[in-house]
Amino acid sequence: MRFTIAQQNKKQNDVLEKIVSLAKRKGFVFQSSEIYGGLNGCWDYGPLGVELLKNIKEEWWKFMTYREDVEGLDASILMHPRVWEASGHVENFTDPMIDCKNCKARYRLDTLEEGISEKKKEHALKDFEEALKIGDQLKLEKFESIKNEISDLSEIFTKVLENKEIAFDLLAHTGCPNCGVKGSFTEPRQFNLMFRTFIGPVEKEGNAVYLRPETAQGIFVNFLNVQNASRQKLPFGIAQIGKAFRNEINTKNFLFRTREFEQMEMQYFVKPGDDKKYYDQWKAARLEWFKSLGMTPEKLRYHDHPKDKLAHYAKEATDIEYLFPFGWGEIEGIHNRTNFDLGRHEEYSGKSMKYFDEEAKEKYIPFIIETSAGASRSFMAFLIDSYAEEEVNGELRVVMRFHPKIAPIKAAIFPLVNKDGMPEISREIEADLRPFMRVFYDDKGAIGRRYRRQDEAGTPFCITVDTQTLEDQTVTVRERDSMEQTRVNKKELLGYILEKMR
Repeated sequence: MRFTIAQQNKKQNDVLEKIVSLAKRKGFVFQSSEIYGGLNGCWDYGPLGVELLKNIKEEWWKFMTYREDVEGLDASILMHPRVWEASGHVENFTDPMIDCKNCKARYRLDTLEEGISEKKKEHALKDFEEALKIGDQLKLEKFESIKNEISDLSEIFTKVLENKEIAFDLLAHTGCPNCGVKGSFTEPRQFNLMFRTFIGPVEKEGNAVYLRPETAQGIFVNFLNVQNASRQKLPFGIAQIGKAFRNEINTKNFLFRTREFEQMEMQYFVKPGDDKKYYDQWKAARLEWFKSLGMTPEKLRYHDHPKDKLAHYAKEATDIEYLFPFGWGEIEGIHNRTNFDLGRHEEYSGKSMKYFDEEAKEKYIPFIIETSAGASRSFMAFLIDSYAEEEVNGELRVVMRFHPKIAPIKAAIFPLVNKDGMPEISREIEADLRPFMRVFYDDKGAIGRRYRRQDEAGTPFCITVDTQTLEDQTVTVRERDSMEQTRVNKKELLGYILEKMR
């Protein structure tokens, strides 16, 4: 059966809606300040969500720092404002913004095309071209040069919007994705994404500071501090997990684009000339990390940035993308940042950022290979990737197939009935396991219903104490994915589960 684009979009939206509903119902994610109507672009992690997020971050931290060449850091959220001048954020950390004068909807210009159908793009481009043929030969030539270079309709549309000289002319023929009215857009204007606040009792310019829009700069300004304290030699890295804040024009797609988020990033400092080798190594390693935690390989890909799309600091860059219900989206970026950042901080601070290479007997500013993953986006990707629906004995089973390493709850313990000593034995098992993992005790309802509740929570193992337990001290261990049941002596239970979790 072939589906129309509209049917495919509805199917994708339905999947996302189901996952969002489950996330709230099971306690993964709640809307921030929900009782007051919510705060757009901000989310709270519930009992299961905070465990899943913690486990993802812990696995990342182990991967990055349980090695001899990477050190940890936790830099302050508030930093000297000159840091953000040196990094270019004060001047350049902006997005082009437009408003619809009719419905007051607000859009980022560079993502406007995402909300417009292919047919409407085609009509807009046709009307735009006809208008240029009548009125402006110079702009027509600019448009034709774009059209001659690119064949894909969406790419042409996006490329025109990126051209400041002709973007507004196209907008005049483009309908608002929200209300459909043509010619209702304001002219594009730049919008700085940093949250600005003040230190001290007086709100004056000299007291202005920013909530950090990224965590990387805290690593860069501490490069020599960490290197001297740890006595590391190049190549070595500095890893950090921390909050960042961006005053996004549009938040969308659940946790994908938010105003408050966490980054998991590592900056790897290398000798100039060795940067390509380490860029390729970390690019491969980071993709394998997602796969090692159970993410579907077919839903992962690299998106290498073309030379004309590279950030001002980058020599080479790629995104690791995941196939979300709404399409491919970045979950991690790997960049060759050259010596741009350390060089800028040396210039603005007046302090040397050079590393002394004892073997070469020379000083130089290292190149930096960056791996930067969004903890919130990774959380969302693992949540979506784990979601499955299947029919079991004529009933629909919803199951979250988390890898055991990141599953919020590792094991659930059930007494078959609340009598005959089964609750007491179950509580003993709970006490034995709890120091080593997150467990859950449940004695309410039929055993099948208890299994289903844990399937939705993503619990990999359910342990049932039954009548046979009273006879031979064995329990039933039911595995979430296969639903197979195995008898295990309760004295061997901890080792059995830990082995399965590897």
